[in-house]
Amino acid sequence: MRLEKCWFCSSTVYPGHGIQFVRNDAKVFRFCRSKCHKNFKMKRNPRKVKWTKAYRKLHGKELTQDTTFEFERRRNRPERYNRDLVDQTLNAIKKIEEVREKRESKFWESRMKGKKSQERKEAAVELEQNIHLVKAPGAMVAEPGLTLPKQQVKMKVKVSMPKQQQIQAVQE
Repeated sequence: MRLEKCWFCSSTVYPGHGIQFVRNDAKVFRFCRSKCHKNFKMKRNPRKVKWTKAYRKLHGKELTQDTTFEFERRRNRPERYNRDLVDQTLNAIKKIEEVREKRESKFWESRMKGKKSQERKEAAVELEQNIHLVKAPGAMVAEPGLTLPKQQVKMKVKVSMPKQQQIQAVQE
């Protein structure tokens, strides 16, 4: 069973699915669904359409270079059937998939690292600009210094107790 790749969005096209377009120069284009086929006919560039794999890779949303992609290449050389070889191959495919998932999750975490603090800053700026929508105008007039509450700073405080009081507190 040969699994093809969609020319437009790079998703998998299973046998009996999708559309195949053959150009006059005998170049074959396979599409996973009519959405991809229509976009191709409208001469859209997959690198500029946000939901395609090409766009995501070009704009740093997904891994572009990884050694696990090497295993995904098409090979047309037939191999003689060997039960042990098939078993080893299936085990290797599972391990490769695990490695790829770990690397993709690490990549995603590194991309999202500064996102939370950036969102907080943007929210604080927006709230500062639109505080009149949150607070009543009368309250703003009565108290002109009314703005956002200051962020609380956490401080560590050391409390020391004599040993005798500690022992009594534990016994009670």
